Amino acid sequence: MMLKEIIRFLDDEIPPKLALSSDTIGFLKEYDLNQSINSIKLYMDLHPEDDCYKDNILVITHHPPLFKPDTPTYIIHSNWDIIDGGANDALADELGLKAIDVFDIATNIGRICESEYTFGELSEIVLNKFNNVNIVNKPDINKKIRKIGIISGFGLKNPEFIKMACEKEIDVLISGDLTQETAILAINLNLTLIDLGHHNSEVPGLYRLKNIIDKLGINCEVINKIPVEKL
Repeated sequence: MMLKEIIRFLDDEIPPKLALSSDTIGFLKEYDLNQSINSIKLYMDLHPEDDCYKDNILVITHHPPLFKPDTPTYIIHSNWDIIDGGANDALADELGLKAIDVFDIATNIGRICESEYTFGELSEIVLNKFNNVNIVNKPDINKKIRKIGIISGFGLKNPEFIKMACEKEIDVLISGDLTQETAILAINLNLTLIDLGHHNSEVPGLYRLKNIIDKLGINCEVINKIPVEKL
């Protein structure tokens, strides 16, 4: 299949117009759109040593690379976070949660999920799915959790999201990129945070994206490289 046909398909499925105006999506440089592609590699982050593929390969990455790859590389970022069924909904589904609303109405980032779990039950679900989880303001295990906020990726580094969660009467906010500032803010607001890590919180979305790409009938492989390892 020609590269331009694949890009046309992707743009129909995940429209670039959904992306935040400040975001980097699409190609970082010009490539031959008439070249034939017979395999797709799907990355969260592309490193220079990964830019080693020969002809007929397309790389799709969620985060914009910090360099301009020689291999045709297409970025699907905030448009995938925002779209219905995208990264945020994939995270909710991974945790067995039902999304009932958008978290940030201004951008359509994040989801609000309903819950009938106790905190102990929710903790068990999270820990069965994810490793290296951090919790801020841990409540009693028997506390009923009615509303859960889900933001794949960066949600816990934004103080405004912490405040927004409190205003929306959310009991638990699940995301990544926890900072000291937001941890203290959440304690002051009596909000529970569950930090999955940026990468881990977006991995379900990466595999959901593969399901869409598989419609093309082209071999697609997820390259799940964990960026941070324990000593």
